[in-house]
Amino acid sequence: MPNRPEPQYRKFESTAVEETITVVSQSIHDREIAALFENCFPNTLDTTVRFNHVNGKPDTFVITGDISAMWLRDSTAQVWPYLSFANNDEQLKMMLQGVIRRQMKCILIDPYANAFNDGPAGSEWEKDHTEMKPELHERKWEIDSLCYPIRLSYGFWKSTGDASCFDSDWQKATKRIVQTFQEQQRKTDKGPYTFGRSTSWSTDTVPGNGYGNPIHPVGLIASIFRPSDDATIFPFLVPANFFAVVSLRQLSELYQNVIKNYEFASVCSSLAREVESALHEYAVAEHLHYGKIFAYEVDGFGNTLYMDDANIPSLLSLPYLGCISNDNPLYQNTRKFIFSRNNPYFFKGTAAEGIGSPHTLIDKIWPISITMRALTADTDAEIIQCLKYLKTTHAGTGFMHESFAKDNAYEFTRLWFAWANSLFGELILSLYKEKPGLLKNTF
Repeated sequence: MPNRPEPQYRKFESTAVEETITVVSQSIHDREIAALFENCFPNTLDTTVRFNHVNGKPDTFVITGDISAMWLRDSTAQVWPYLSFANNDEQLKMMLQGVIRRQMKCILIDPYANAFNDGPAGSEWEKDHTEMKPELHERKWEIDSLCYPIRLSYGFWKSTGDASCFDSDWQKATKRIVQTFQEQQRKTDKGPYTFGRSTSWSTDTVPGNGYGNPIHPVGLIASIFRPSDDATIFPFLVPANFFAVVSLRQLSELYQNVIKNYEFASVCSSLAREVESALHEYAVAEHLHYGKIFAYEVDGFGNTLYMDDANIPSLLSLPYLGCISNDNPLYQNTRKFIFSRNNPYFFKGTAAEGIGSPHTLIDKIWPISITMRALTADTDAEIIQCLKYLKTTHAGTGFMHESFAKDNAYEFTRLWFAWANSLFGELILSLYKEKPGLLKNTF
């Protein structure tokens, strides 16, 4: 089942990554899982990376896969598993620096956009009812789109100790991030962002004359879209606000220890405390069957939406993103809800069980939700079951997909979806490091 491009057609090659693929694969007893790792782990490097130098500095554009645009979210998630190899591979290190630099350029173009072109190429969405620019692929405001670049910057610094990419553009962009978060707290007005699209898909456009449904300003940050690129129902998206708290604290640490701008470091930490306090007050609600759990969305008026979506940040992914400890009672209670029939987007079929998304309608399970379940699992048995599902639902392609039908894995969406492949590779790599005995099983 090996299904990588031939070496001459690969977009980027890392000696450290190739050596890791060999070593880890040899440790996996199940040859199909090993082949999936060999295909998926390097898929971002093989197929999506456009690495160059601009004005003598690294510049990396990372497409999401079958859509030739760069998402701030996806590009971080796609390269995230390679951070630990950066100090052993100078070319890989420069490529990762290039992703950070390109992300900051994108944010300076428009902090409200989620996806960008490689230059002013225009877009199929250029007639959306919002302030489109030719550099934008899509302009859907999502909190996580600004959290992920902070996550990558912080992770790169922690992994390498290299702060050379935190230049004046990086500082301008990160200050724009904080400004945008503050604007979308909507304390004095609705802020500058509106969005509309002429479409028959209700999740692809926004109510409230482009501002979303009403919110009561309580300190939380409004996110008009989810990480699925679907519109929120209640604009205070809880997992995204949790992610913002972590990101603001990481940004504060960078400004404190690297930039030495203590005043702005304090602004970041103060905003993090404010959002965190509002989460404690408004994000926890009493569920009919599960008691106190985290809601997925709230509005500050007391209305709540109980569900979870496969896309990350999700409620399921909160420990993975460093938002909360895995053994937190509220998280554990929420997790029970997530994997129950009371979560309208948890599907169980003959092919597998897992979380889906309104983005792919009902009865479609997302492999990233199965992978995330394994990454946040409490028991080895749960991890093993997730690996069995991932092994038996790739439909003979050797890659992870966006989603598949709960009763037929051969009915899938997106053959080339690099985020899902990277996350699977990250899971196997983490098991190799932390639970190598599990990889001795046949799944």
